[in-house]
Amino acid sequence: MPTSPSVQSRALAQLLMSGLRPLGDRLKITAWPHLRVVRDVFDTVGLTPLPRGTRVKPIADGDITGLWITGRGSEPANGVVLYLHGGGFVFGSQRTHRHLVAALSGATGKPAFLVDYRRAPEHPFPAAADDVLAAYRWLLRTGHTPESITVMGDSAGGHLVAGLLADLSRRRLPMPAAAVMFSPFLDLTCAELTDRDRVRRDPFVPPKRAMECGRTYAGTYRLTHSRLNVLKANKRRWPPVLIQVGDTECLLGDSERMAESIRAAGGHCELQVWPGQVHVFPAFYPLLPEGRAAISYVGEFVRDLAADQGVIATAS
Repeated sequence: MPTSPSVQSRALAQLLMSGLRPLGDRLKITAWPHLRVVRDVFDTVGLTPLPRGTRVKPIADGDITGLWITGRGSEPANGVVLYLHGGGFVFGSQRTHRHLVAALSGATGKPAFLVDYRRAPEHPFPAAADDVLAAYRWLLRTGHTPESITVMGDSAGGHLVAGLLADLSRRRLPMPAAAVMFSPFLDLTCAELTDRDRVRRDPFVPPKRAMECGRTYAGTYRLTHSRLNVLKANKRRWPPVLIQVGDTECLLGDSERMAESIRAAGGHCELQVWPGQVHVFPAFYPLLPEGRAAISYVGEFVRDLAADQGVIATAS
């Protein structure tokens, strides 16, 4: 990792701090019509060109919907990525994340399934968590071995990654080979966010909006429900985990606490805190050299694990 942020990273942080963050401080995003606007604005990220050679195939198999995204050089024989997009459980989509997933597919050499899970407030918890578990089971059912699957997710998608691992452990189902979380939003009570933001203002994520999204997703359930409180989940059977997060984030404490709890359970967790980086900075890889470096490292992490484990994936 670099010891200081690039010129591009500093410029992006300043742009977000002066433009997006003030709007986020003032506007609730989970109520109509604001939510429609937020979803439409973030969907414009889908205009980001995909890496050359990327192939995209829509999937609709019963209740399972999403996109198979195959980056250049990716082969089913290398295994697959199950990707869970972020967006505070209320926005984000296949459009907002397909460029990031395409880059990750190319870096890992694995085709990726980007899940189209149900979003709150129309579909609060446990809808998204159930959809993610169903998608994992679908991969198993269609011929992919657990050892061939790597689960990844960003922000709220990181919560869904942790929730999936906890569900698999609880149900005594086979674990994937590895998990990767980018700037995960894990503590839906947002207990530390305001204090952290007061010490160092997050350029991107307003604590008020994180709290709003967490409560909206939980719906009628308490935030301390066992499937929502992923930091307290039993982690004894979890696979190796990589977490990448920026040091500007008010959510940094979530990553630190997750890494600590995995290690305390005897598991392996590599926590990378990137200086000067904003929330889910790898998604800005077309602009940021750190984003490209982070994605490249994810590829090395996944490939090295596969080599160590001697995994030969079963293609569907």
